[in-house]
Amino acid sequence: MKSNTVKYVLAEGAKAPSYQTAGAAGADICAHVSEEMVIGAGDFALVPTGVFLEIPAGFEVQVRPRSGLAAKFGVTVLNAPGTIDSDYRGEVKVILVNHGKNAFVVKNGDRIAQLVVAAVVQADFCAVPSLSESERGSGGFGSTGVRG
Repeated sequence: MKSNTVKYVLAEGAKAPSYQTAGAAGADICAHVSEEMVIGAGDFALVPTGVFLEIPAGFEVQVRPRSGLAAKFGVTVLNAPGTIDSDYRGEVKVILVNHGKNAFVVKNGDRIAQLVVAAVVQADFCAVPSLSESERGSGGFGSTGVRG
């Protein structure tokens, strides 16, 4: 059985990722900024966290939005969910985008995203001359309808 222990190192003054409740799937991660960052309406920014992870082989860490930021301010993670691969050792940074109507200020220590640890399976990709038929076929982008 694989270990799901994610090791971390913190920059001076940074906060460790933490689960806010016993049933939480995501651990909140906080901004680690020396001065406030302003993300204008319609803009995005790369926000440092001061967190460096060692993720065990066979796992990834997904960077996901916090629902409260989205609901209250229109702020979310631009590439949600972002993926941190097990062989990455650099600082975790979060790409926040402001879909809101007002500028959003990121302060040091603000909870800006959540991290979800997930098992990964690497597939064997195999070139073949043709693919099998399916009921859906090549239909995509709304081909199954918008409403029930």
